[in-house]
Amino acid sequence: MRDLYETLGVTRSASADEIKKAYRKLAQQYHPDKNPDDPKAEEKFKEITAAYDTLSHADKRKAYDQFGAAGGMAAGGFDPGAFRDFASQRGVDLSDLLSDLFGRVRGSGTGGRAAPERGTDLQTSVTLSFDDALTGVQLTIPVEKDITCPDCRGSRAAPGTSPITCPDCKGRGVRSRNQGFFALSEPCLRCGGSGQVVEKPCPTCSGRGRAPRTKRYTVRIPAGVKDGARVRLPGRGGDGLGGGPPGDLFVLVNVSPSSRFERRGDDFLLDVPITFPEATLGAQVEVPTPQRERVRVKVPAGTSDGRTLRVKGRGAPVGGAADRRGDLLVRLRVQVPQKLSRQQKEALERYAVLDGGADIRAGLFS
Repeated sequence: MRDLYETLGVTRSASADEIKKAYRKLAQQYHPDKNPDDPKAEEKFKEITAAYDTLSHADKRKAYDQFGAAGGMAAGGFDPGAFRDFASQRGVDLSDLLSDLFGRVRGSGTGGRAAPERGTDLQTSVTLSFDDALTGVQLTIPVEKDITCPDCRGSRAAPGTSPITCPDCKGRGVRSRNQGFFALSEPCLRCGGSGQVVEKPCPTCSGRGRAPRTKRYTVRIPAGVKDGARVRLPGRGGDGLGGGPPGDLFVLVNVSPSSRFERRGDDFLLDVPITFPEATLGAQVEVPTPQRERVRVKVPAGTSDGRTLRVKGRGAPVGGAADRRGDLLVRLRVQVPQKLSRQQKEALERYAVLDGGADIRAGLFS
């Protein structure tokens, strides 16, 4: 028997969360709905499900670690008495644990009926302009998804017919076989553990119980949404199985960058050019805001290149709230003229003489 940790692709020190993530990834990959008429995928799905049923249960996992190593033998040999005592002390059903270890179908339980299973979560994406992301927008988006077949209502049987009780396992979903010391249960090969057989598959869904459809949903993107954010639509994911609840739909938001403003958290950064006289003498300059407004900022006299001024409340909405915003950061960039007229050059030369020839780089050699 293959090691259960190896089946899920995790190490023996894996956390419960890592085991769950590994199972979900493999279950989506090998689920019968995604691999119709593929017996190998179906068998793989059964293996990973049985492995997860054991390793997701703390006591079952401990029992497996101690007594159920690869091949059914612990490091010091398999002790049936110790195994039975361990399970009894912790209230673990020995037959249930062994069924998990040797391939019982998850959820088959009494009568072989699959337990209600939550539908899968789905994800789609939208791309917003910088302005729409800033103000928020409501969109209608199409989503390709599998829904419960409208003709067979998920029974997989053609309309007017019904699944019948599996004649091989009598509806239990499992069959027993002797394995030395134990009588073990294994999935019924004919019904796949469901306990039922569909003699005449539904022509609409080809016996899958699901049919592809395009659904359209309305989603409200909050103001100030960031690039890479996800908006959750509860219950808009894949339909559940066996009466289980539907999954959720997640909308991944991509925001087109602005050519002018750089986002930094809830703030926006704007580079503003200023002249040498403005930086030296000080000035009042007008700058744009992300909200397409104009505000005036005061440039202090003696401003150096790269100095940043803060304009309160002109950034992005915080948490989608209209009354709370980040700030606009104005980074001043002193522009050095590339060409000078004769008068400008003479004026600067006079300034250099009046400056007294102070060595501003003296500190580099001290």
